[in-house]
Amino acid sequence: MTMEGFAPEAVAEIRLRLASVKSEGIRIGLAIESGSRAWGFPSPDSDYDCRFVYVRPERDHFSLFPHRDVIEFPIVGDIDTGGWDLRKALLLALKGNAVLVEWLKSPLVYEEEPGFRERLGALLEAIMVPGKVAHHYIGLMKQHQPGDGAEPVRLKKLLYGIRPAIALEWMRQTDFSKLPPMNMLECLEDIDIAEKMRAAILQLVALKKETREMGEGAPPAPLMEFLSSSLARYSDFSSKLRQDADRDKKMQELANHFYLDEVRRVKP
Repeated sequence: MTMEGFAPEAVAEIRLRLASVKSEGIRIGLAIESGSRAWGFPSPDSDYDCRFVYVRPERDHFSLFPHRDVIEFPIVGDIDTGGWDLRKALLLALKGNAVLVEWLKSPLVYEEEPGFRERLGALLEAIMVPGKVAHHYIGLMKQHQPGDGAEPVRLKKLLYGIRPAIALEWMRQTDFSKLPPMNMLECLEDIDIAEKMRAAILQLVALKKETREMGEGAPPAPLMEFLSSSLARYSDFSSKLRQDADRDKKMQELANHFYLDEVRRVKP
């Protein structure tokens, strides 16, 4: 697949790394580009963040010494490549971690096993609880808070705090009935917010797309207003998250059956 704007040598290097994983008998279900390129706001020097989901052969599960549940390559230059074992990915998804569903929605695909995306997508629709995913985005938003706005902040960090806040607003305006798009600009287009906030977000995105190093600056007041209102809205979200043991058990069973089926699946 040709990826517009991607350096051919970077794509070739990533595919070499993926080939080295498969040479060990490991299936790669899906390998995509994550990070700012897939989120819709790359900069001229954005890294290549390849992430993949893999399945070890059945023989690897019959060992006294379990394998690591991640495969990582050294970061060389601007190329960052790493993958999760399907087991790790599903366990995190059951907890509401949105990373796997974001990978699944990435439009930038290095390679994929025929049918894997469809099978995994159907499972995630059944087991991902929007309320748990919202909790995940709340954690991301808090992690990237720029402070009280009185001091200059890293503008890149500010943008990384805005992204989960927009995802949360998208979910809220759809009554937490489904999961948001991976691309932040798609989320922004779909939600109803004050125009001054929308304009400030788009201005920050434009700056990142044009500037190799965003540096520090005073956070725009509309963005601080947007973040502070979102933080206040979700300050006690955890206490409102409905617990349902029967639901969770059913979803665990679905995920377990899916995992076993994939481990036993013959490589196409």
